[in-house]
Amino acid sequence: MYLKNLKLKNWRNFREAEIFPAQISYLIGPNASGKSNLMDVFRFMRDICRPDGGGLQKAVKDRGGIQKLRCLHHRRDTEVSIEVGFSEKQDSDFIDWKYLLAFRPEGKGAQRLLVSREEVWCKNRLILQRPNTDDGEDSLLLTETHLEQTLANREFRIISDFFSEITYLHLIPQLLRYGDQIGGNRLEEDPFGQGFLERLATCQKRTRDVRLRKIKEVLSLAVPQFRDLRFTKDHQGHPHLEALYAHHRPNAGWQSEEHFSDGTLRLIGILWVLLEGRGLLLLEEPELSLHEAIVEQIPLFLDRAQRDRSGKKRQILISTHSEALLRNPGVDAGGIMVLEPGTEGSTIRKVSENEDKALDAGLTIADVVFPKTRPKGMEQMVLWE
Repeated sequence: MYLKNLKLKNWRNFREAEIFPAQISYLIGPNASGKSNLMDVFRFMRDICRPDGGGLQKAVKDRGGIQKLRCLHHRRDTEVSIEVGFSEKQDSDFIDWKYLLAFRPEGKGAQRLLVSREEVWCKNRLILQRPNTDDGEDSLLLTETHLEQTLANREFRIISDFFSEITYLHLIPQLLRYGDQIGGNRLEEDPFGQGFLERLATCQKRTRDVRLRKIKEVLSLAVPQFRDLRFTKDHQGHPHLEALYAHHRPNAGWQSEEHFSDGTLRLIGILWVLLEGRGLLLLEEPELSLHEAIVEQIPLFLDRAQRDRSGKKRQILISTHSEALLRNPGVDAGGIMVLEPGTEGSTIRKVSENEDKALDAGLTIADVVFPKTRPKGMEQMVLWE
């Protein structure tokens, strides 16, 4: 399935917002405008659907409770609402499936978090509506969504599967390099790549080798003196990546991941997740630690990865602060979402008609749209003492 629209009410920065994602969408806006919070909606829905201890209550608790999720600009309305529309075909504009989830604190007694509305529509036919009769007889049922229950979601498991297949990786090189020394518990789903090497180790060897071979082709163009990449295990069975660099002595240039640059590790992580799954992919600021010349080519990496896939293409949602990335003429204006903070929360807009005309004249998103995301009064920072 393909994501066609997302409608939010009372979610973090957003009193109300609606987006219509393209095949590849770019979120741009100033700091604290809500780019990460918008991406987290999809991670939140994925966490609800997790078969190993997920669910609504845990997904909310992991984010600090309903008080941290609810938009502070909605002063009276305590209900958070998420509505998602899907199409079964990539190029179709028809909404085949729609899922609506709304929840709020009970407001009395134990202050439980309860589902206030849950609806599923299939081709304009309502197949689930809650609260229902059973919920009225036992309010404890409203502490769980039907989406998270295997028996209850049988008719619309296709929606649960969509959320479960969402991929997010924001690889932080220091966590990968020094994970053993840092210790402590990893976050579930390991979003920051501390266990990235274990992730590679669990991949079937043949599949892993194919992916690493494709990654090697990109690294040979992007990383000076790079020659080869391989996956190995040390004498204790711990997984490692090793790269071979040009050296005057044959085979003397092999280095393990602890010696890779931050940019090399980040690039490997991005390329791996591009090849790894088929569901919606969330990429947060992929430009970090990368040279501007490489960042400019990220849209081409994405396009190439899509063309190399057989069958279904992935939808990709990217947040970025990079002028270099948005300078690429391959960035589709239809996939741009501009987040604008205001006194009543953030809003989301598409490229305007005038901006579209400027783009048709040959200018890029970096020339026309990105400058409008600059914080007002930023020039006054030089006066700080």
